[in-house]
Formats: sequence, structure tokens, C-alpha cells
Amino acid sequence: MSTPSEDHQSLHAARLKYRRCLLEYFNGDQQICSDEAYDAVISELAGLQSRRPEWRVWESAATRVVAPAMEAAPTRRHESPMLSLANAYSLDELREWERGLLRLVPGENLAYVAELKVDGLAVAIHYEGGVLASAVTRGDGTAGEVVTPNAKTIRGLPHVLPQTIDLEVRGEVYYSLEAFGRLNAARERMGEPPFKTPRNAAAGTLRMMDASVVGARGLSVVIYAVAAGSPKPTHWETLAWLRSLNLPVGEHSERLESLAEVERFQARWESGRKTLPFQIDGVVVKVDNLELQERMGSTAKSPRWAVALKFAAQRVASRLLEVKPGVGRTGILTPVAILEAVELGGTTVSRATLHNYDQIERLGLMTGDRVFVEKGGEIIPKIVDVDRDARSGGERAIEPPQGCPSCGNPPVRLEGEVDLRCINPECPAQREDRIRHFVSRPAMDIETIGPALIGQLIDKGLVRSVADLYRLGTSQLESLERMGSKSAANVLGAIDASRAQPLHRLLHALGIRHVGERTARILARHFASLAALRRASPEEMEDIKEIGSVIAQSVHAFFQDPGQVAIIDSLRNLGIDPISVEAQSAKSQPAKSQFAKSQSMEAQPVEAQDGQPQPPQGNLQGKLQGKTVVITGTLSEPRSRWKARIEEAGGILTGSVSKKTDYLLAGAAAGSKLAAAQRLNIPIVEEAEMRRLLEGQFMEGQIMPGQILEGQ
Repeated sequence: MSTPSEDHQSLHAARLKYRRCLLEYFNGDQQICSDEAYDAVISELAGLQSRRPEWRVWESAATRVVAPAMEAAPTRRHESPMLSLANAYSLDELREWERGLLRLVPGENLAYVAELKVDGLAVAIHYEGGVLASAVTRGDGTAGEVVTPNAKTIRGLPHVLPQTIDLEVRGEVYYSLEAFGRLNAARERMGEPPFKTPRNAAAGTLRMMDASVVGARGLSVVIYAVAAGSPKPTHWETLAWLRSLNLPVGEHSERLESLAEVERFQARWESGRKTLPFQIDGVVVKVDNLELQERMGSTAKSPRWAVALKFAAQRVASRLLEVKPGVGRTGILTPVAILEAVELGGTTVSRATLHNYDQIERLGLMTGDRVFVEKGGEIIPKIVDVDRDARSGGERAIEPPQGCPSCGNPPVRLEGEVDLRCINPECPAQREDRIRHFVSRPAMDIETIGPALIGQLIDKGLVRSVADLYRLGTSQLESLERMGSKSAANVLGAIDASRAQPLHRLLHALGIRHVGERTARILARHFASLAALRRASPEEMEDIKEIGSVIAQSVHAFFQDPGQVAIIDSLRNLGIDPISVEAQSAKSQPAKSQFAKSQSMEAQPVEAQDGQPQPPQGNLQGKLQGKTVVITGTLSEPRSRWKARIEEAGGILTGSVSKKTDYLLAGAAAGSKLAAAQRLNIPIVEEAEMRRLLEGQFMEGQIMPGQILEGQ
């Protein structure tokens, strides 16, 4: 039997071994200490600490590598959004996806690149001058957490590239099954609960504050794309180029000439995925030609030219205990299934979505039924089938609710909709949800107003709509429970600060159906002010590349609704009438003399490519400062490139021609916008003229109103 003194000496020695293993890995960028040796050290520590629980400090600062540790994860905006992939759950959906692509690019022969969909965490990795400079998680797609110290510990990710280049790549951080098994085995030996899935473990590990611990856990990464500006014409050649830079590109990807080949690729890996050393949940299919990708563009959430073809969903059986209706800020009554708890896809499931009461009828669902639940790529599981043979006779029919669960008003079904909806504008649940959404961080970001305070404000009759927040005074707040003068001042200060939020935040905060953060930004960038957006027709909104008919009709209907108009007018009367970030920037620019303008518009040296003149590649700041530009017709380059150039030059892009339009950039087959510009004597330029304008080769007055190429 060892003495406490001997145990203490052994523990100290084991700590030193553990520290040495981490140092060898972290500093040498490779694992010199073998997995077996590492496990032996952990076992030794666990044994000692089980005898002496008071010494259970193996992950304390005393045993960790001294490495740069993040005190808190800062955030960083992505230079281009990290969009999520649309999903296809069947071959029929995959074929429908291709038919949609061919409607966008008729007559084109489409080739594809198929890649394994590694189940991990998306990350953007930046190299500056060929040196790894930063890594940022996907986050909300617009901004993510900076995890650079942790990314530098990932095996196989080079710190220095063989070329001195600036490059942003996108990849997936994941655990191999072997590393995941080692991690969970170590946690169980130490009495810690194991992680449910490799993906959850990877996400948690990459966000840890101590890079040395991250390094010891053995994360991996696969690089699947260049963020923008690939030097190659196809995605397949881009992957080969990335591989030549020693970046870890997936080795199982294939270039395929038809959708039939894609289907065979998917079938092969659905049956063969168990042979892989990591988890996959489907295959990713991408159009190979990058120029076609540009032409196809993106929706507000996903690139049109890529889709994730998911494998068959996992299915488990459970028992339906009851169905409860819920109501959200739009008034839709959603039935929620309460289930006996079961394990599904690494998580415990006790609730499932039923979407609407028509689905209950289609399934023939009854309370007490044995049901089958799937989690086919969705966060919330869904009931997909009922085991009627298991019925005992005690099951009960499920009836739609006769009243809203919040206000009791009879729900209605609007024409053309399947959902039951509470249309009571005074419904407490809807009002509370609308206010919660309005003050949330992605919206107006009034962080001092939480759910408890919202509840009190509504109960006391102080707030009936979001506009009432800006009417609150000190005495009203101080009359509330647990609200002193200092707290009241903080609340009012945060409310007042929100008045300065730009237009896209207010659009998101208003809760317009189908308008999330990204769509709000797109609308704000194109219309610049609330008044301009209110005047816009659905057709004008549809002219914006990323806006479809459903969104356009929804936005237009919102601004025609008398109740919503009253709230917006109230906000404007209270001083909340923001403009876009771009318009704010243009407004804040100091006025320049004509001489200063001409100096700022000096041409930048440009090299010709393929015999075609190129727009300036240097700093375009100020060339179109404050000028409103509309684009119409078919251009020789993707419209997104022209948009980027015009915005970089300080121009404001809008979707419709008006008296305030400064230039119309017109391509072939220009239609109603061209006619409107000619009628209003707006200067009309084609691509070559816009290039010269960006290069500063002529000034205002040199472009004649109505000027355009013949035949257009």
C-alpha cells in the first residue's frame, strides 16, 4: 500500500509526462507521443486520482501546456457569406434540383463534382502571404467566432503554403472515429460523460479556450472550396490546385458527367460509408463550371448550384403521449407531439413536429399510438408513420383546437393555406413573441430587455406593440418588480441606442414573413430607405437577383397591411426611420471640390486579359461615391461582379429606375428599366463605358442621356 507522499510524487511525475506529450504535439505540429503512451499516462493519472479524489486536477493549469489561450472567443464578419446547403432527401428531389438549374442556364451541359459530406463544423481559414493568419467558424453565416489558435493545432492543416499568396478556403473540422473513440474513452476513465456524436464533440472542442487541450484531442479538417476568386475555371481543377498547396482535400471526390453517375456515387457510399474512418451523412453535389455557378447565383440561404443529398434518415419507435398546440408571432397554431423519450441520432428526443393538423389526419394519428420518428437532417425530429397493428383500442382521436391556446379566439384557415391561424392582433403570445424577436440580438439588439421584463411590460399594459418600447419612461419602469432607477436607466439607454440601428436590422426586427437576416440585408442594400422599400412593387423586388416571387409578394403584402403600416408610422414618428449601412456611409463622406473629384478618379493601371479591357483592380473608393446605379439586361460578366465593383466604388445599387437614379448599366435585352431611363433622361451606359467611368476616364456630362449601343 503506497503512502500519500509516494502517491503525490507519482502524480507529479504523471503530470509531467502528460505535459510532455502535449508539448511534443503542440510545438512540433505532429504527434510524437504515441496514442498508446498518451493513453497510458491518462490511465496512470486516473488511477492515482481515484485513490486521492482531492488531487483530481489532471486538466488544471498545472498539467496544461502553456499556450496562447482565448479569454473569450471574439467574432469576425465573413468577407463573403458562409451559406448553408439546401438538402435533397431522395433521388426525385435531386432530379428536380437539376431541372431547376437547367431553367436558369438553358441549353448548358452540366457536369458535377460529388464529395462526401463530412459531418463536422464549417470553418473559414485565411492565409496571408502564404501564412495561416486566421480561422473563423461559420457562426450565423455572416459572422463567426475566431478560433485561430485552435485551428493551428489541427493535424494536416499547413501553417505555411508553398506559394506566397492571400487565400481564404472553406472546410469542415471533424473527428475521425478513432480520435472520437479515444476522446470518449479518456472521458469515461475520468468519470466524465462521453460525447454523443463526433460532430458535437468537434464543435465543442474547436470553441475551447485552451489551444493545448484542443491540440491533444486530435481534430482533423477537410478543405472543400475557395471562398472566392479561384484561379481555375472549374471546381474540380480548384480542388486539384488546393491539393498542390498541401491543403487536406477530400480524397474520395469525383468529377461526374451526368446525374446518373451522381446517383451511382451516392448509392456506393450509402452502402460503403461504414468503411470510412469518419462519419458522413450524405454526399454534396456541385456544378463543376465556376462561371455557371456565378450565373446560377444563390438564394438568401443557399447556393443554387450545390445540394446535399442526404442518406436515408434514422428511424426509431416511440409512444405518442399527447399533442399540444403552440402559437408563435405569426399566429400559426403548430401541433407539437409529446413523446416517450427515445435516443435518436445521438440525442434524447421527447418532442416532434407535426407541422399542421392536416398532417395528423394524413397519418391517421391518435394519442397513445406507437409511432416512428425520423431526424432526416432536421434539428426537430418528425413523426413519419404509425404502427396501427400495435393499437390496443385505448387510443384517442386528436381534434384540432377550438381556440387559440393563448387568447382563446377561434382559429381560422386562410384561403390557400393549410395552417390554422390565430388572427387576433391582441393575442398575448403573439405580441410577446413579436417583441422578443424585435429586441433580439440579430434584430434591434436591445439586450437589457429580456423575456421576464417583456412579460411584465405586457401584463401592466405598458407595451402593446414594438413602438411602445420607445414611449417608455423612467417612472413607468421603476414601478415594475425588481426595477430600480439604475436598471431603468440602463433599459432606457439601450432602447435609445437602438434608434441608430441601420435599416436591415429594423427590417429583420419587424418580423416580415420569409425575411431573415440575409434577405433583410439584401433589401436594405438595394432600396436604401424604408420609404423606398414601401413604394416598391413586387416586380421591382423580383428584379433583385437573390429575391424570388414568394419573398417579394410577402414583403409587399406586409407594407399593405393597415396594422403593420400603423406600427411603422408610429416608429417613424418616434424617430426610428433608418437608412442602409451603404447610404449612411455615403452620407457621411465629406463633399469634394470638382478638382478633388477629378483627382480621386484618376485611372488605375490595368492589364488586359484575353484581349478584353478589364475594370480597375486597385482602390475604387469614391469613383461612384453616393451615385445611385441600376443594372438591367444580360451582361458579359456575372451581375454579382458588377455589383461588387460598383459598391466598392461607393455606388448605391437599387432595383428600380427613378428620378434619383444616376446611371443605368444596361446589357443586351434590356426591357422596362431601359424605357424608364430613356423617359427620365437617365444616363445609360454599357459595360465598356462603365469600365471607363470606374477608371476615371470621363466625368459627369460626358455620358449623354439615353446613350446605349445600337440594337439593344
